[in-house]
Amino acid sequence: MLERLELEAFLTLAEELHFGRTADRLGLTTSRISQTIRRLERRIGAALFERNSRKVSLTDVGRQLRDDLRPAYEQIAAGVTAASRGNMVPRVLVVGFSAPWCGNLMVRAAELFRRRYPGSVISVEEIQLMDPLARMRAGVVDLQLTEFPIAEPDITTGPIIFSEPRALMVPSNHPFAQRDSVSMEDVADTTLVTLADASIPRYWMDYYFPRRTPAGRPIPQGPAVMFWQEALVHVSQGVGVSTVAARAEQFHTRPGMAFVPFHDAPPIDYGLMWPTANRNPLLRPFIDTVRELAAAEDVLAPHPSPAHNAE
Repeated sequence: MLERLELEAFLTLAEELHFGRTADRLGLTTSRISQTIRRLERRIGAALFERNSRKVSLTDVGRQLRDDLRPAYEQIAAGVTAASRGNMVPRVLVVGFSAPWCGNLMVRAAELFRRRYPGSVISVEEIQLMDPLARMRAGVVDLQLTEFPIAEPDITTGPIIFSEPRALMVPSNHPFAQRDSVSMEDVADTTLVTLADASIPRYWMDYYFPRRTPAGRPIPQGPAVMFWQEALVHVSQGVGVSTVAARAEQFHTRPGMAFVPFHDAPPIDYGLMWPTANRNPLLRPFIDTVRELAAAEDVLAPHPSPAHNAE
C-alpha cells in the first residue's frame, strides 16, 4: 500500500515534471521529494520517471500508475473535504470521462478549479462505454467529456474540446498490422468486436461500430463486450478487431496487438454534455475552466499517427 507522502509526491511530480515545483507545492525540500520517489520506485521495482539535466518525464510504467491512481485519489480527496465540513452543504460538481485521455484533462481541470473556487468539491469518475448516459440520467453526474455525436432531448451538448484521428486495433499477426493505413472499406474483411448496446443510442453505435461500410458492404460482427478491457483481450487473442482513437495506443498497448491508422475515417470528436435541467452553479464556470485548460495545453493539436507495429 502506498503511503500518503508517496502518493502525493508521485502524483504532483507526474503533473509538474519538475522536482523544485513539486517540493514547493507540498512544502517539502527537493531532496525529500527525490528520496520519496526513489523509495517508491524501489518498492514497485521499476523506474517511474526518466531524469536528466534538462527535463523530467514519465516512463510507461509511471504513466500507467498515474492514470490508475489519479481518479481514485481525486474521489478520496473530495470525500475527505466534504466530510470535514460537517453539516455544511458543500458546493459539489460530479464530472465524468469516457477515456483515459479525457480523464487526464478533467482531473487537471478539477485541480485548477478548486484553486480558483475554494470550498468547491469536484469529483471525477469514469463512465463505462456500455452505458454512457445512465449516470447522467440518474442525476449522479453533472457534466461529462465523451465521444460525440450525442443527440438526446434531455441532454445539452456543448463545445467540442478536441478531436482524435481513428485507428484500427488489430492482432499483431493480422495482415493489416503490416500496412501503413487502412480504409473503412477494409473493415468488411475483418470481424469487428463491438459493445453490448442495449443502452447505447443506435446512431452512436453506427458511428463507432458500423454494421456496413460506406459502400454498403456488411461488416461481420464479433463479440459484444460489456467493458473495454474485454475488447482488448479479444483483439490481442486474435478474435477480432476494433475501431479506436489513435491516442489509445499510448494507453492500451499490450503484447499481441497493433494499431493501424485509418486514412479515410471521420475523426472522433470529444465534447462536453450535461443534463438540460441541470442548475448546478458550478457547471458553467467548470466548463469555462475545461475549455481554457484545453486551449492552454494545445490538446486540439493534431495527434501523431500511431507506430502500428506494436508487438
